[in-house]
Amino acid sequence: MNADAPRTRTMVVPASKPGLPTHIKLRHDAGRGRWHVLAPERVFEPDPIAVEILKRCDGATSVEEIATALAKEYNAPLQEILADTISMLQELSDKGVVKA
Repeated sequence: MNADAPRTRTMVVPASKPGLPTHIKLRHDAGRGRWHVLAPERVFEPDPIAVEILKRCDGATSVEEIATALAKEYNAPLQEILADTISMLQELSDKGVVKA
């Protein structure tokens, strides 16, 4: 890779189909009752809503489909859920935790 090449940012949009890279794992610690995102030399402890989103990041389901399912499940406004989902996934994409 050319060191002088500009770095590009992947933008998460409703049609994006997010997934976890092979080196990132979502694991439940039954002993502590917590979920963790395991990455090389990093561990994230997502909040319960983030866990529900990450469970659905299979690389085949779009962000819009994820938000629609969550809006129905939690009886919440779709546009609000969609905006929050995109925001969270964009942040995780920027950190390399999610690929879109």
